[in-house]
Amino acid sequence: MRYPASEKLEIIKIVEQSHLPAKRTLDQLGIARRTFYRWYDRYLEGGPEALEDRPSAPSRVWNRIPTEIYDQIIELALEQSELSPRELAVRFTDERRYFVSESTVYRLLKAHDLITSPAFVVIKAADQFHTKTTRPNEMWQTDFTYFKIIGWGWMYLSTVLDDFSRICGRLWDGPFRSRGRPPAGFFAACLA
Repeated sequence: MRYPASEKLEIIKIVEQSHLPAKRTLDQLGIARRTFYRWYDRYLEGGPEALEDRPSAPSRVWNRIPTEIYDQIIELALEQSELSPRELAVRFTDERRYFVSESTVYRLLKAHDLITSPAFVVIKAADQFHTKTTRPNEMWQTDFTYFKIIGWGWMYLSTVLDDFSRICGRLWDGPFRSRGRPPAGFFAACLA
């Protein structure tokens, strides 16, 4: 249980004025001797003001970046707003010879509301093509798949579909020998 400074001072006064030994008085009050003597030492050294609660966090963190560096990072981010936190961290490290991580830059920019959300482009799928075909061989849909058949080797499976007639032009499933390009006869056969 935490005691405010006024209660700590009151407990010290009770123990000092008690006709019982300090141990017995503290036992009746339910205060540990170690805690009481820590309070008492602080009281003797600094008076009643020393009994105020101290923050449990250290006053200085060993790896805290100085405020001047934070200000320089913000200044660089405002000058070059097109850079991402990673790019800002690299540029700052290169130009100022002071290392800051990408996550530090990100947290700092987020705290100052300088992180912009990415520009998402929403594309809605249509029910049909915006340019309709009016005759055969005007628009084709193709798909090339490369896979291995054990015992035969690597094969291409290629389909060509005429968009107007919805007829599959031809399937070809042989290995290409022309350095990754399908033979010219394959497309010629689809046109026939």
